[in-house]
Amino acid sequence: MIPDLGKYAGAVLGSYAVTIALLLGLVAVTLWRSAKVKRALAAQEARMGQGDG
Repeated sequence: MIPDLGKYAGAVLGSYAVTIALLLGLVAVTLWRSAKVKRALAAQEARMGQGDG
């Protein structure tokens, strides 16, 4: 199933590893930023709601 990469095996597998690591990092940063923005939005909505009553 895995093709013979010959002398380039290290470079190709290393490239795959770096790509996967970068993708996982991007997903982690996206989730972290989403949580941060969600907290900021909830805080702003709470402040806006205080003036209604």
